[in-house]
Amino acid sequence: MLPSMKKLRFFVSLHTLDNDYQMAQAASAEHAVRKLGADLELVYSDNDAVNQSTQILKAIQSPADSRPDAIVVEPISSIALPQAARAACDAGLGWAVLNRAPEYLAQLRATAKAPVFALTSDHEEVGRIQGRQFASLLPAGGSVLYIEGPSRSSAAEQRTKGMLETKPSNVHVIATLKGDWTEQSAQRAVRSWLKLATSQNAAVNLIGAQDDSMAMGARKAFQELAAERERQRWLSLPFTGCDGQPATGQAWVNEGSLAATVYIPPNAGQAIEILAAAIQSATQPPVHASTKSHSIPSLEQLARRK
Repeated sequence: MLPSMKKLRFFVSLHTLDNDYQMAQAASAEHAVRKLGADLELVYSDNDAVNQSTQILKAIQSPADSRPDAIVVEPISSIALPQAARAACDAGLGWAVLNRAPEYLAQLRATAKAPVFALTSDHEEVGRIQGRQFASLLPAGGSVLYIEGPSRSSAAEQRTKGMLETKPSNVHVIATLKGDWTEQSAQRAVRSWLKLATSQNAAVNLIGAQDDSMAMGARKAFQELAAERERQRWLSLPFTGCDGQPATGQAWVNEGSLAATVYIPPNAGQAIEILAAAIQSATQPPVHASTKSHSIPSLEQLARRK
C-alpha cells in the first residue's frame, strides 16, 4: 500500500493533566489527527521522566499492527530522551521533539528512514517578553518574587535567561521559587516561602511566574493568609504568567487575576501535520522550527495602564 493511502498512527507523550498548556497541546494534537483522518494514542507521564521513557519504549516495542508511525514527545528531562529517540529511529518511526532542541537530532537524521525534527517555542524570547512586561508594570522599578519551572527543565532555564536580559536594572528579582508547571506546586512553594522570616519584610512589588497555572497557585497561597490586611496587600500586586491559553491565561487576564501573560502557541498538532506530510512525501523536514509568542495585553497597552 502506498504511504499516501495508509492511515497514520501517532503516539503523543505529554507531561501532565494538571497544566493548561499541556491540555492545549492535547487539544491541538486531537484536532490535527481528526483533520488528517489519523489515529492517536495520547499519554501523560505525570511529570516523571522515567515513566515517560518507559511509556515511549513500550509503544516502540508494541506489535506491528498497533505500533505508531511516529512519536511526538514533549520531554520532561532536558536531555530529551536520546535512548528512546534512537530506538524509535531504529524501528523506522518518526520522532518529533516539542519545546526542546536536543543536539542528538543531527546524528539521528543522518541514518533515519523517517522524519526526525524539533518544533519549539522560543523560550528565551518568552522570557524576554516577560522581562519587558516587568518593565511596563514597574516603570519606577521594584522587586519581583519569581516562580520558575523545575531545575531539570531547559525551558525554565531559557525563560529565566531571557527575562534577565530585558528586565530593567531597577527591577530586582529578590527571591526565586521552584514549581513543576502546576498550580499546586507553586501554591506549596509560596506557602513555604511565607513561613520564612525573610519573607515577612520582603518589599515585593510583582509576582512573576513562568506559567499561568503557577501564577494562580501563588495567588491561592496568598489568599490563605489569615490577616486580611496582609492578604489584601499581596493580592493587590500584579501577577504575571506564561502560556496565555484562551480559556485560562487569557481569561485570567480579562478578569484581573493576572496582569499579563505571554501567549505560547501549542505546537503538538503542528508537529503531527509536519510528520504526516514528511512521511507521505518520504522527505526530512527542517531539523528545527520555532513558534512565535507575544504579550497579552500588548506591551503598549500595559505601559498605558500606569
